[in-house]
Amino acid sequence: MAKNAKPGTEPAAASTSNFIRSHIEADLASGKYASRTWGGKPGPAAVHQGGAADPAKIRTRFPPEPNGYLHLGHAKSICLNFGLALQYNGICHLRFDDTNPEKEEQEYVDAIRDAAHWLGFDWGTHGYFASDYFGFMYEAAEHLITAGLAYVDEQSADEIRANRGTLTQPGKPGPWRDRTAADSLARFREMRAGKHADGAMVVRAKIDMASPNINLRDPAIYRIRKATHHRTGDSWCIYPMYTYAHPIEDALERISHSLCTLEFQDQRPFYDWLLGKLADGGLLARPLPQQIEFARLNLTYVVLSKRKLIQLVEEKHVDGWDDPRLPTLVGARRRGYTAEGFRMFAERIGVVKSDSWIDYSVLEDCMREHLNESAERRIAVLDPVKLIIDNYPQGQQEDCHAPNHPQKPDLGKRVVPLTRELWIEREDFAETPPKGYFRLFPGNNVRLRYGYVVKCTGCDKDAAGNITAVHCEYIPDTKSGTAGADSVKVKGNIHWVSAQHACAAEVRLYDRLFKTEHPGAGDRDFLLDLNDNARRVITAQLEPVLLDTTAESRYQFERHGYFIADRNDSRPGTPVFNRTVTLRDSWAK
Repeated sequence: MAKNAKPGTEPAAASTSNFIRSHIEADLASGKYASRTWGGKPGPAAVHQGGAADPAKIRTRFPPEPNGYLHLGHAKSICLNFGLALQYNGICHLRFDDTNPEKEEQEYVDAIRDAAHWLGFDWGTHGYFASDYFGFMYEAAEHLITAGLAYVDEQSADEIRANRGTLTQPGKPGPWRDRTAADSLARFREMRAGKHADGAMVVRAKIDMASPNINLRDPAIYRIRKATHHRTGDSWCIYPMYTYAHPIEDALERISHSLCTLEFQDQRPFYDWLLGKLADGGLLARPLPQQIEFARLNLTYVVLSKRKLIQLVEEKHVDGWDDPRLPTLVGARRRGYTAEGFRMFAERIGVVKSDSWIDYSVLEDCMREHLNESAERRIAVLDPVKLIIDNYPQGQQEDCHAPNHPQKPDLGKRVVPLTRELWIEREDFAETPPKGYFRLFPGNNVRLRYGYVVKCTGCDKDAAGNITAVHCEYIPDTKSGTAGADSVKVKGNIHWVSAQHACAAEVRLYDRLFKTEHPGAGDRDFLLDLNDNARRVITAQLEPVLLDTTAESRYQFERHGYFIADRNDSRPGTPVFNRTVTLRDSWAK
């Protein structure tokens, strides 16, 4: 089995080509990364991975910041990075970019690991943190200062911003830009020793204040943050900026292809500048990692902005980060979405260089496709009304047999008990039927699925005119699976459960969280686009074998869709089911 995979998660033999795969294949053909060694000054990664030649043909990485829960867009990145490593006999690292101690917590580290494992990937010994390399990053900053490639700037944040210039005007050198290397080095060591307050000074790379790319106008690479880090505690009071730390992490881990979304495209010149200068100084070995950008996932009917997701949770529009309506991976898992469906989705949408929108139905179709293949069938009556078979003997019971999966006879059949009183769907009876209605109405014959043909004789009503029970008579010798099953032809076929044996259970009918394709488009408040029907809670009548369902068991409820036993609230004997997706796209235009 390939590295970084769990059993059954290896990619298909023939994967759809895209520009990243073409890029990797060209690098492999040229032997660009065939025999990389550490060389230069060894960083902390050398302790983790040893020296010598790199055994992996390529190395990718998934680098989340541990400051929140992963969302659907991260699933694309996880599948892309781990999938490419699998396809090309490489290794994918899981690396936490923990350079912002004020917002990062172990809770998020654990949740991210769990989500990546759930999607079917494993990084083995290649799990890292930016904080693993804080010592090397500090030494690299001292090298840049000594070489005249960085300096300590004591301007305020507002002054730095004002002097940075605009897209049409160059920046202006600040008063500290030409201070001596020795003076900057002394100040940097004072920063490290905690002698200055937060915001008093920063370290900036010395590049070009007139560059048309604002990211090259002396970007900050270190700032003072007197905050306790979730891993290093109070060992550091200065922390590297993400744009400085990320390329160094890639280089120390010998990443070959650093895949980023398009918003990092303008940062690539600094990425290359920094690694080139450190390699020139003997701190890093060539060949260096290369950054490649691709379009992030833009999905209709959801919001993936971390700010908006936090707002939904904190203002209690949803019930926490694992609410099945929320587009987080932990929410998707609880909803019943499958790892296999996500991997299929990632492969189906591919990767492109320009932004585009993917309709949410594509994701739902991938889930349907996998669940149709994998989910066993069960019967559930979601809006029950009593059906009484008047000529069926009181107290009699007989077994009907239903296949667990119609396309998989090897999974066998299960017993569905038939008795005189059944639960059926309220919509399966009409006192005055519309045109083309083939289910129960007075005088009409229908088949009880897996059971007998019955003839509807009428209904009972309460004082308000509401239907309380439907009556019918069964036709002997028409039971499914017997010689007389086809003796009476019918156009309608309805599902049912025995009222005596059924178990009542809570069922949550989930739908899309937003009712519009682009929530909050323009200046509109995205909360105004919330779908009021994104969750309905009902009490359904289920066939008895569902009573002892274990959490996260998935089924197709015949005619209704795909459902999962809630991982938090289900207990043996009291299952709670969440609707994952309907059988067909109910949002199709």
